[in-house]
Amino acid sequence: MAETKKATKKAEVVEEAKVEEAPKAEAPKKEKKAPAKKAVKEEKKVEAPKKPAPTEARAVATNVRVTPRKARLVIDQVRGKDVKVALGLLRNINRAASEPVTKVIKSAAANAINNFGFDENRLYIAEIYANDGLKMRRYLPRAKGSASGLVKRNCHITVVVKMR
Repeated sequence: MAETKKATKKAEVVEEAKVEEAPKAEAPKKEKKAPAKKAVKEEKKVEAPKKPAPTEARAVATNVRVTPRKARLVIDQVRGKDVKVALGLLRNINRAASEPVTKVIKSAAANAINNFGFDENRLYIAEIYANDGLKMRRYLPRAKGSASGLVKRNCHITVVVKMR
């Protein structure tokens, strides 16, 4: 008789577990109504004002490791010249700043040709200048354990190219 009581208790526990595991009745889902079609109104299309055609292209090289004073010596030689003439001059100028100046002029010319469709034979250097860039301050050892300051200068080279 003890075995039957245990068996019945186990059967009741199992039945309760099954009842608890039975899926709960889900709340009825509300059907979504299709949004009401709004009356289509004809809108007047307002055209944005057209941008004026670009007249210049520019390129900037920042923190070039040449002092601005030395870069200006080279820059003054090519200001106002045609791009091809300026590049020819820069090939023959024996200065440290001639290489970065050449790169910036080529970049400005490429911007003008590829981005704005300028004619490469009619390009000239309208503006070119070198401004102060980052200044690195260093120390230089001197006699008797002292030190003096040393400033390593950089420059920003800007070129603006236009079409003749």
